[in-house]
Amino acid sequence: MKKIILFLVLFASLFAKTDINTASIKELITLNGIGITKAKAIMKYRKKHKFTKIEDILKVKGIGKKTFEKIKSDICLDNK
Repeated sequence: MKKIILFLVLFASLFAKTDINTASIKELITLNGIGITKAKAIMKYRKKHKFTKIEDILKVKGIGKKTFEKIKSDICLDNK
């Protein structure tokens, strides 16, 4: 039974969106096109600026329209 519950939790996490205001570096690098450098840039940006819409991630150095298009369906704000 424990294995089934663990499987369901892991399976659900595959489809969960990543909150860009609270995600850890490990969570951010799971996003398509986001490596350690961009993840650190996101964390640096949000120390001074809270993301109010997902498009705000375009203000982060190194994240352009192509990267945004890859990740926009996988990111959210405040787990919405």
